[in-house]
Amino acid sequence: MDWLSKMNSAIDYIENNLIYEIDFNKVAQKACCSSYNFQRMFSFITDTTLAEYIRRRRLTQAALELQNTNLRVIDISTKYGYNSATSFARAFTTLHGLTPTEARKPGVQLKAYPKISFQISIKGEKEMDYRIETKEAFDIFGIETIASLTGEEGYLSPAELWQKCHQNGEYERLHENSGDLPDFITQNLCRIHGVENYCKTEKNTFSYMLCSFVSESSNTNGYKVVNIPAQTYAIFPSEKFKWDDDFYSILSNLQKRFYTEWLPTANYERAEGANFEIYGGTPECGYIELWYPIVKK
Repeated sequence: MDWLSKMNSAIDYIENNLIYEIDFNKVAQKACCSSYNFQRMFSFITDTTLAEYIRRRRLTQAALELQNTNLRVIDISTKYGYNSATSFARAFTTLHGLTPTEARKPGVQLKAYPKISFQISIKGEKEMDYRIETKEAFDIFGIETIASLTGEEGYLSPAELWQKCHQNGEYERLHENSGDLPDFITQNLCRIHGVENYCKTEKNTFSYMLCSFVSESSNTNGYKVVNIPAQTYAIFPSEKFKWDDDFYSILSNLQKRFYTEWLPTANYERAEGANFEIYGGTPECGYIELWYPIVKK
């Protein structure tokens, strides 16, 4: 239950500061984790980004004030962090489907996004397989992007990076340069994987790389090379699936189950450090392992 109290403390902090600038680092401190870990955890649990949740809560409260007070639109827009009545009206209309002025009319329909409360729900769903393994330090290399935690435009997402590398031939070139798999990797796995959060980045962003493991037969020329320190991982395997299935739904469901089912009740915490998407399978069927760095509570 300690996990629940920390997460709800972070939500309470947001709720008490909707009319102020919210520092995501302070939100994460309430949950006793990094901004990266909190934002990734929040998005997998709620299916929305932290920034979008805060935006919806502010515009929900703004709608209530438009209907129940005589405050001017410009004053409400300023109160909830908008630099102008125009930007406020644009955001308000996108969310509610009508302008702030129209929202003051009796009987209009608005949208309300309530405050989130984290709970543990016993659903009796399928069991979740996992194992705990400690890996010695190793090196990886590959093609990277810097992605946005807040959904900001102008950043290449992990999914877009995979798509781009398949289209421009970089995936095949990395595969040719990958070399042999190291001994600590099951030998029937693929040679190209995904790794996230392996280095520090600017505020509200994270690193992501299509990577291979460095071996004596690897050709790392022209690639980013990263050392991954020794770490204990919680490893979660998927069932086999067909590659033409909704692959990203399978991946996101496994990620969500880690955060919503395993982590809240385990005697471990999500540690700082790189987490991996390890791929395997055949040309017809795929397989995923998610490696999350963990420490005992």
